[in-house]
Amino acid sequence: MQCALYDAGRCRSCLWIEQPVSQQLAAKMHDLRTLLDGLPVAEWCAPVSGPESGFRNKAKMVVSGSVEKPLLGMLNRDGTAVDLTDCPLYPASFYPVFAALKPFIARAGLTPYNVARKRGELKYILLTESQQDGGMMLRFVLRSEAKLAQLRAALPALVADLPQLAVISANIQPVHMAIMEGEQEIFLTEQQALAENFNGVPLWIRPQSFFQTNPQVASRLYATARDWVRALPVKHMWDLFCGVGGFGLHCATPEMKLTGIEIAPEAIACAKQSAEVLGLQNLHFQALDSTQFATAQDDVPDLVLVNPPRRGIGKPLCDYLSQMAPAFIIYSSCNAQSMAKDLRELPGYRVIRVQLFDMFPHTAHYEVLTLLVRADA
Repeated sequence: MQCALYDAGRCRSCLWIEQPVSQQLAAKMHDLRTLLDGLPVAEWCAPVSGPESGFRNKAKMVVSGSVEKPLLGMLNRDGTAVDLTDCPLYPASFYPVFAALKPFIARAGLTPYNVARKRGELKYILLTESQQDGGMMLRFVLRSEAKLAQLRAALPALVADLPQLAVISANIQPVHMAIMEGEQEIFLTEQQALAENFNGVPLWIRPQSFFQTNPQVASRLYATARDWVRALPVKHMWDLFCGVGGFGLHCATPEMKLTGIEIAPEAIACAKQSAEVLGLQNLHFQALDSTQFATAQDDVPDLVLVNPPRRGIGKPLCDYLSQMAPAFIIYSSCNAQSMAKDLRELPGYRVIRVQLFDMFPHTAHYEVLTLLVRADA
Protein backbone atom coordinates (compact mmCIF):
# COMPACT_ATOMS: atom_id res chain seq x y z
CA MET A 1 0.00 0.00 0.00
CA GLN A 2 1.31 3.44 -0.90
CA CYS A 3 0.94 6.17 1.75
CA ALA A 4 2.08 9.75 1.24
CA LEU A 5 2.03 10.33 4.99
CA TYR A 6 4.47 7.48 5.57
CA ASP A 7 6.67 8.43 2.63
CA ALA A 8 6.94 11.98 3.96
CA GLY A 9 7.85 10.73 7.44
CA ARG A 10 4.76 12.34 8.95
CA CYS A 11 3.19 9.14 10.32
CA ARG A 12 4.71 5.88 11.49
CA SER A 13 1.58 4.12 12.75
CA CYS A 14 1.85 1.46 10.02
CA LEU A 15 5.38 0.25 10.72
CA TRP A 16 5.07 -2.77 8.40
CA ILE A 17 3.70 -0.88 5.41
CA GLU A 18 6.80 -1.52 3.27
CA GLN A 19 6.34 -5.30 3.57
CA PRO A 20 4.00 -7.17 1.20
CA VAL A 21 0.85 -8.39 2.94
CA SER A 22 1.91 -12.01 2.38
CA GLN A 23 5.14 -11.31 4.26
CA GLN A 24 3.24 -9.57 7.05
CA LEU A 25 0.96 -12.60 7.43
CA ALA A 26 3.92 -14.98 7.51
CA ALA A 27 5.56 -12.91 10.27
CA LYS A 28 2.36 -12.86 12.31
CA MET A 29 1.92 -16.60 11.96
CA HIS A 30 5.51 -17.12 13.07
CA ASP A 31 4.87 -14.94 16.12
CA LEU A 32 1.71 -16.87 16.99
CA ARG A 33 3.39 -20.26 16.60
CA THR A 34 6.27 -19.08 18.80
CA LEU A 35 3.88 -17.89 21.52
CA LEU A 36 2.02 -21.22 21.49
CA ASP A 37 5.19 -23.30 21.41
CA GLY A 38 4.83 -26.22 23.78
CA LEU A 39 1.04 -26.27 23.45
CA PRO A 40 0.21 -29.03 20.94
CA VAL A 41 -2.15 -27.64 18.29
CA ALA A 42 -4.14 -30.22 16.35
CA GLU A 43 -4.97 -27.90 13.42
CA TRP A 44 -3.50 -24.62 12.19
CA CYS A 45 -6.06 -22.96 9.92
CA ALA A 46 -5.02 -20.63 7.11
CA PRO A 47 -4.87 -16.98 8.21
CA VAL A 48 -7.71 -14.66 7.18
CA SER A 49 -7.00 -11.23 5.72
CA GLY A 50 -8.98 -8.47 4.04
CA PRO A 51 -8.33 -5.29 2.03
CA GLU A 52 -5.01 -3.57 2.70
CA SER A 53 -6.47 -0.06 2.40
CA GLY A 54 -9.80 1.67 2.98
CA PHE A 55 -10.88 -0.98 5.48
CA ARG A 56 -11.47 1.05 8.65
CA ASN A 57 -15.03 1.89 9.65
CA LYS A 58 -13.91 4.28 12.39
CA ALA A 59 -11.72 7.38 12.67
CA LYS A 60 -10.47 8.71 16.01
CA MET A 61 -9.04 12.15 15.27
CA VAL A 62 -7.29 14.45 17.71
CA VAL A 63 -8.36 18.04 16.98
CA SER A 64 -5.51 20.56 17.08
CA GLY A 65 -4.41 23.73 15.31
CA SER A 66 -6.59 26.82 15.51
CA VAL A 67 -10.33 27.37 15.29
CA GLU A 68 -9.80 28.96 11.86
CA LYS A 69 -7.51 26.18 10.63
CA PRO A 70 -8.17 23.00 12.62
CA LEU A 71 -6.14 19.85 12.07
CA LEU A 72 -7.69 16.39 12.40
CA GLY A 73 -5.24 13.60 13.14
CA MET A 74 -2.78 12.94 15.93
CA LEU A 75 -0.20 14.55 18.16
CA ASN A 76 3.37 13.31 18.20
CA ARG A 77 5.13 12.83 21.52
CA ASP A 78 6.80 16.22 21.12
CA GLY A 79 3.39 17.85 20.73
CA THR A 80 3.56 18.51 17.00
CA ALA A 81 0.31 17.89 15.14
CA VAL A 82 -0.15 15.68 12.08
CA ASP A 83 -3.25 15.94 9.90
CA LEU A 84 -4.42 12.45 8.90
CA THR A 85 -7.49 13.25 6.84
CA ASP A 86 -5.83 11.71 3.77
CA CYS A 87 -4.85 8.46 5.53
CA PRO A 88 -5.42 5.58 3.05
CA LEU A 89 -6.74 3.30 5.82
CA TYR A 90 -10.00 5.27 5.71
CA PRO A 91 -12.59 4.61 3.00
CA ALA A 92 -13.25 7.26 0.37
CA SER A 93 -16.59 8.05 2.05
CA PHE A 94 -14.73 9.61 5.01
CA TYR A 95 -12.89 12.26 3.00
CA PRO A 96 -15.85 14.58 2.22
CA VAL A 97 -16.87 14.41 5.90
CA PHE A 98 -13.41 15.46 7.04
CA ALA A 99 -13.43 18.25 4.45
CA ALA A 100 -16.80 19.56 5.67
CA LEU A 101 -15.87 19.33 9.35
CA LYS A 102 -12.94 21.74 9.16
CA PRO A 103 -14.98 24.81 8.14
CA PHE A 104 -17.80 23.64 10.42
CA ILE A 105 -15.47 23.74 13.43
CA ALA A 106 -14.67 27.34 12.56
CA ARG A 107 -18.34 28.31 12.04
CA ALA A 108 -19.36 26.72 15.33
CA GLY A 109 -16.48 28.35 17.20
CA LEU A 110 -15.23 25.04 18.57
CA THR A 111 -11.73 26.02 19.65
CA PRO A 112 -9.37 23.01 19.46
CA TYR A 113 -8.08 21.93 22.84
CA ASN A 114 -4.46 22.92 23.44
CA VAL A 115 -2.81 20.26 25.56
CA ALA A 116 0.17 22.38 26.65
CA ARG A 117 -1.98 25.33 27.69
CA LYS A 118 -4.94 23.27 28.94
CA ARG A 119 -7.26 25.58 27.04
CA GLY A 120 -9.87 25.10 24.33
CA GLU A 121 -12.97 22.96 23.99
CA LEU A 122 -12.87 20.44 21.12
CA LYS A 123 -10.62 17.46 21.91
CA TYR A 124 -11.54 14.71 19.45
CA ILE A 125 -13.70 13.94 16.44
CA LEU A 126 -14.93 10.31 16.36
CA LEU A 127 -16.50 9.11 13.12
CA THR A 128 -18.01 5.66 12.53
CA GLU A 129 -19.65 4.27 9.39
CA SER A 130 -22.17 1.46 8.97
CA GLN A 131 -21.41 -0.95 6.15
CA GLN A 132 -25.10 -1.75 5.89
CA ASP A 133 -26.33 1.57 4.53
CA GLY A 134 -23.47 4.06 4.72
CA GLY A 135 -25.00 5.86 7.70
CA MET A 136 -22.50 7.56 9.99
CA MET A 137 -22.14 8.40 13.67
CA LEU A 138 -20.28 11.62 14.49
CA ARG A 139 -19.17 12.39 18.03
CA PHE A 140 -17.64 15.65 19.24
CA VAL A 141 -15.54 15.12 22.37
CA LEU A 142 -15.64 18.40 24.31
CA ARG A 143 -13.94 19.59 27.48
CA SER A 144 -17.19 21.02 28.82
CA GLU A 145 -20.70 22.05 27.82
CA ALA A 146 -19.62 25.67 27.28
CA LYS A 147 -19.87 25.48 23.47
CA LEU A 148 -22.84 23.10 23.32
CA ALA A 149 -25.36 25.80 22.34
CA GLN A 150 -23.10 26.98 19.51
CA LEU A 151 -22.67 23.40 18.33
CA ARG A 152 -26.43 22.81 18.29
CA ALA A 153 -27.05 26.05 16.39
CA ALA A 154 -24.53 25.19 13.67
CA LEU A 155 -25.56 21.55 13.19
CA PRO A 156 -28.51 21.96 10.76
CA ALA A 157 -26.23 23.28 8.02
CA LEU A 158 -23.78 20.39 8.52
CA VAL A 159 -26.55 17.78 8.37
CA ALA A 160 -27.91 19.41 5.22
CA ASP A 161 -24.48 19.05 3.60
CA LEU A 162 -23.92 15.53 5.00
CA PRO A 163 -27.26 13.70 5.24
CA GLN A 164 -25.37 10.44 5.93
CA LEU A 165 -24.80 11.70 9.50
CA ALA A 166 -27.53 9.65 11.18
CA VAL A 167 -26.26 9.88 14.77
CA ILE A 168 -24.55 12.95 16.24
CA SER A 169 -23.56 13.42 19.85
CA ALA A 170 -21.35 15.44 22.15
CA ASN A 171 -19.24 13.59 24.68
CA ILE A 172 -18.00 15.56 27.67
CA GLN A 173 -14.45 14.69 28.74
CA PRO A 174 -13.26 17.30 31.29
CA VAL A 175 -10.07 15.58 32.46
CA HIS A 176 -6.67 16.80 31.29
CA MET A 177 -5.45 13.34 30.33
CA ALA A 178 -5.15 11.32 27.11
CA ILE A 179 -8.56 9.73 27.66
CA MET A 180 -10.65 9.40 24.53
CA GLU A 181 -14.08 9.97 26.04
CA GLY A 182 -15.92 10.82 29.24
CA GLU A 183 -18.97 9.28 30.85
CA GLN A 184 -21.49 11.94 29.75
CA GLU A 185 -22.98 11.55 26.26
CA ILE A 186 -25.39 14.18 24.94
CA PHE A 187 -27.30 13.15 21.81
CA LEU A 188 -27.88 15.88 19.24
CA THR A 189 -30.04 13.72 16.96
CA GLU A 190 -33.15 11.66 17.61
CA GLN A 191 -31.43 8.52 16.36
CA GLN A 192 -28.97 7.12 18.91
CA ALA A 193 -27.53 4.00 17.23
CA LEU A 194 -26.27 2.92 13.83
CA ALA A 195 -27.76 -0.22 12.32
CA GLU A 196 -25.15 -2.66 11.08
CA ASN A 197 -25.36 -6.20 9.68
CA PHE A 198 -22.71 -8.93 9.53
CA ASN A 199 -23.57 -12.22 7.81
CA GLY A 200 -27.30 -11.56 8.09
CA VAL A 201 -27.06 -10.82 11.82
CA PRO A 202 -28.35 -7.36 12.84
CA LEU A 203 -25.93 -5.43 15.05
CA TRP A 204 -26.05 -1.95 16.54
CA ILE A 205 -23.31 0.59 17.09
CA ARG A 206 -23.80 3.07 19.93
CA PRO A 207 -21.45 5.59 21.50
CA GLN A 208 -19.25 4.11 24.22
CA SER A 209 -19.70 0.53 23.06
CA PHE A 210 -16.81 -1.35 21.46
CA PHE A 211 -17.19 -2.35 17.82
CA GLN A 212 -14.56 -3.89 15.55
CA THR A 213 -12.84 -1.39 13.24
CA ASN A 214 -12.25 -3.80 10.34
CA PRO A 215 -15.73 -5.00 9.34
CA GLN A 216 -14.63 -7.25 6.48
CA VAL A 217 -12.34 -9.35 8.67
CA ALA A 218 -14.60 -9.08 11.73
CA SER A 219 -17.53 -10.55 9.80
CA ARG A 220 -15.36 -13.55 8.88
CA LEU A 221 -14.22 -13.89 12.49
CA TYR A 222 -17.83 -14.06 13.71
CA ALA A 223 -18.80 -16.46 10.92
CA THR A 224 -15.90 -18.77 11.78
CA ALA A 225 -16.91 -18.88 15.45
CA ARG A 226 -20.48 -19.65 14.34
CA ASP A 227 -19.31 -22.54 12.18
CA TRP A 228 -17.12 -23.95 14.94
CA VAL A 229 -19.89 -23.79 17.54
CA ARG A 230 -22.58 -25.26 15.34
CA ALA A 231 -20.37 -28.25 14.57
CA LEU A 232 -20.34 -29.06 18.31
CA PRO A 233 -23.07 -30.54 20.56
CA VAL A 234 -23.82 -27.21 22.27
CA LYS A 235 -27.20 -26.51 23.87
CA HIS A 236 -26.05 -24.05 26.54
CA MET A 237 -23.40 -21.36 25.95
CA TRP A 238 -21.86 -18.40 27.74
CA ASP A 239 -20.50 -15.43 25.77
CA LEU A 240 -18.20 -13.58 28.18
CA PHE A 241 -16.87 -10.08 27.43
CA CYS A 242 -19.54 -10.16 24.74
CA GLY A 243 -19.52 -6.49 23.65
CA VAL A 244 -22.49 -5.82 21.36
CA GLY A 245 -23.10 -9.57 21.13
CA GLY A 246 -21.42 -10.29 17.80
CA PHE A 247 -20.21 -13.77 18.70
CA GLY A 248 -23.24 -14.92 20.67
CA LEU A 249 -25.75 -13.61 18.14
CA HIS A 250 -23.93 -15.43 15.35
CA CYS A 251 -23.67 -18.70 17.27
CA ALA A 252 -27.15 -18.81 18.78
CA THR A 253 -29.94 -21.03 17.50
CA PRO A 254 -33.61 -21.02 18.60
CA GLU A 255 -32.97 -24.16 20.66
CA MET A 256 -29.80 -22.89 22.37
CA LYS A 257 -29.69 -21.17 25.75
CA LEU A 258 -27.14 -18.35 25.66
CA THR A 259 -26.02 -15.85 28.28
CA GLY A 260 -23.94 -12.85 27.20
CA ILE A 261 -22.03 -10.81 29.78
CA GLU A 262 -20.36 -7.43 29.21
CA ILE A 263 -19.56 -4.70 31.71
CA ALA A 264 -20.55 -1.82 29.39
CA PRO A 265 -24.31 -1.07 29.58
CA GLU A 266 -24.34 0.60 26.15
CA ALA A 267 -23.01 -2.56 24.53
CA ILE A 268 -25.59 -4.70 26.32
CA ALA A 269 -28.35 -2.40 25.07
CA CYS A 270 -27.13 -3.08 21.52
CA ALA A 271 -27.04 -6.85 22.08
CA LYS A 272 -30.57 -6.90 23.51
CA GLN A 273 -31.86 -4.90 20.56
CA SER A 274 -30.32 -7.38 18.12
CA ALA A 275 -31.75 -10.39 19.97
CA GLU A 276 -35.18 -8.80 19.84
CA VAL A 277 -34.93 -8.25 16.08
CA LEU A 278 -33.86 -11.87 15.60
CA GLY A 279 -36.76 -13.09 17.74
CA LEU A 280 -34.49 -15.29 19.86
CA GLN A 281 -36.11 -15.95 23.24
CA ASN A 282 -33.34 -17.89 24.99
CA LEU A 283 -30.71 -15.15 24.77
CA HIS A 284 -30.00 -13.24 27.98
CA PHE A 285 -27.58 -10.31 27.99
CA GLN A 286 -26.50 -8.63 31.24
CA ALA A 287 -24.21 -5.71 32.09
CA LEU A 288 -21.90 -7.37 34.61
CA ASP A 289 -18.23 -8.09 35.18
CA SER A 290 -17.55 -11.33 33.29
CA THR A 291 -15.24 -12.88 35.88
CA GLN A 292 -17.55 -12.04 38.79
CA PHE A 293 -20.53 -13.45 36.88
CA ALA A 294 -18.81 -16.70 35.94
CA THR A 295 -17.38 -17.44 39.37
CA ALA A 296 -20.79 -16.97 41.01
CA GLN A 297 -22.53 -19.60 38.87
CA ASP A 298 -23.28 -23.21 39.70
CA ASP A 299 -24.55 -24.47 36.36
CA VAL A 300 -22.04 -25.64 33.76
CA PRO A 301 -22.62 -24.61 30.13
CA ASP A 302 -21.50 -26.83 27.27
CA LEU A 303 -19.32 -24.06 25.85
CA VAL A 304 -17.81 -20.83 27.12
CA LEU A 305 -16.71 -18.26 24.57
CA VAL A 306 -14.39 -15.53 25.86
CA ASN A 307 -13.39 -12.36 24.00
CA PRO A 308 -11.44 -10.39 26.62
CA PRO A 309 -9.59 -7.08 26.33
CA ARG A 310 -5.83 -7.10 25.77
CA ARG A 311 -5.06 -8.14 29.35
CA GLY A 312 -6.68 -11.57 28.76
CA ILE A 313 -9.06 -13.41 31.08
CA GLY A 314 -6.56 -13.83 33.92
CA LYS A 315 -5.75 -16.62 36.36
CA PRO A 316 -8.91 -16.37 38.53
CA LEU A 317 -11.20 -17.02 35.55
CA CYS A 318 -8.84 -19.66 34.16
CA ASP A 319 -8.89 -21.46 37.50
CA TYR A 320 -12.67 -21.32 37.65
CA LEU A 321 -13.07 -22.57 34.09
CA SER A 322 -10.71 -25.45 34.93
CA GLN A 323 -12.80 -26.27 37.98
CA MET A 324 -16.15 -25.87 36.21
CA ALA A 325 -14.80 -27.77 33.18
CA PRO A 326 -17.17 -26.98 30.31
CA ALA A 327 -16.68 -29.38 27.42
CA PHE A 328 -15.53 -26.61 25.07
CA ILE A 329 -13.92 -23.17 25.26
CA ILE A 330 -13.51 -20.76 22.36
CA TYR A 331 -11.00 -18.01 23.03
CA SER A 332 -11.01 -14.91 20.80
CA SER A 333 -8.02 -12.68 21.47
CA CYS A 334 -6.61 -9.36 20.32
CA ASN A 335 -3.39 -10.06 22.23
CA ALA A 336 -1.86 -13.47 21.60
CA GLN A 337 0.67 -12.96 24.40
CA SER A 338 -1.96 -12.77 27.12
CA MET A 339 -3.94 -15.56 25.42
CA ALA A 340 -0.90 -17.87 25.41
CA LYS A 341 -0.43 -17.18 29.13
CA ASP A 342 -4.08 -17.97 29.79
CA LEU A 343 -4.01 -21.19 27.78
CA ARG A 344 -1.14 -22.44 29.93
CA GLU A 345 -3.43 -21.87 32.94
CA LEU A 346 -5.93 -24.31 31.39
CA PRO A 347 -3.96 -27.59 31.49
CA GLY A 348 -7.12 -29.69 31.37
CA TYR A 349 -7.80 -28.63 27.77
CA ARG A 350 -6.41 -29.56 24.37
CA VAL A 351 -5.90 -26.94 21.64
CA ILE A 352 -7.89 -28.32 18.72
CA ARG A 353 -7.84 -25.44 16.26
CA VAL A 354 -6.17 -22.04 15.86
CA GLN A 355 -6.85 -19.37 13.24
CA LEU A 356 -5.28 -15.93 12.82
CA PHE A 357 -7.34 -12.95 11.61
CA ASP A 358 -5.40 -9.99 10.23
CA MET A 359 -7.60 -7.25 11.65
CA PHE A 360 -4.77 -4.69 11.62
CA PRO A 361 -2.76 -4.78 8.36
CA HIS A 362 0.65 -3.05 8.24
CA THR A 363 1.16 -3.49 11.99
CA ALA A 364 2.34 -6.34 14.20
CA HIS A 365 -1.14 -6.70 15.72
CA TYR A 366 -3.62 -9.44 14.87
CA GLU A 367 -6.54 -11.34 16.34
CA VAL A 368 -6.75 -15.07 16.86
CA LEU A 369 -9.51 -17.60 17.45
CA THR A 370 -8.77 -20.80 19.35
CA LEU A 371 -10.94 -23.85 20.02
CA LEU A 372 -10.22 -25.82 23.21
CA VAL A 373 -11.70 -29.19 24.10
CA ARG A 374 -11.61 -30.71 27.58
CA ALA A 375 -8.83 -33.29 27.65
CA ASP A 376 -11.10 -36.12 28.82
CA ALA A 377 -13.86 -35.31 26.32
